[in-house]
Amino acid sequence: MHKSKRLFFKKKKSFRRSLSPIQSGDRIDYKNMSLLYRFISQQGKILPRRVTKLTLKQQRLITIAIKQARILSSLPFVNGNSLPFVSNDKKKFQKFSNHKKKFSNDKKKISNDKKNLSNDKKKLSNDKKNLSNDKKKISNDKKKFQKSASTTRTTTSVLKKKKKIEN
Repeated sequence: MHKSKRLFFKKKKSFRRSLSPIQSGDRIDYKNMSLLYRFISQQGKILPRRVTKLTLKQQRLITIAIKQARILSSLPFVNGNSLPFVSNDKKKFQKFSNHKKKFSNDKKKISNDKKNLSNDKKKLSNDKKNLSNDKKKISNDKKKFQKSASTTRTTTSVLKKKKKIEN
């Protein structure tokens, strides 16, 4: 083959699956609850094959066994409250820890809001100071303008007389 034709040729990669979680002595049956619980999530859903690392045949047998157990009501359909491998103490602790996290997050938000408020107050006071300074400057400029305007209106002869009187 030419090198130009080999560009699109892909080599087959060797694929080795890790050891199966089901031992040779385990029977895949709807009565074997300890085995079935390993392949169910906390919500009661059947875990996919890529997660459980089962072969196709084993996954089919597991799903059939789980469905049979659900029909016979030894397994729940989709309800995390009635699964025996999740204890109520853990759930209560999880709920409490979630509330605790939310409370601490709320505290952080409140403290951040307080900091922002104090920063805003400082900015406002600085703006007020700048405004008062600007007003003073404007009033001084007005006074200067009024004085200069009064001097320009007077005639030069009057100014000369004032200078003579002062000297």
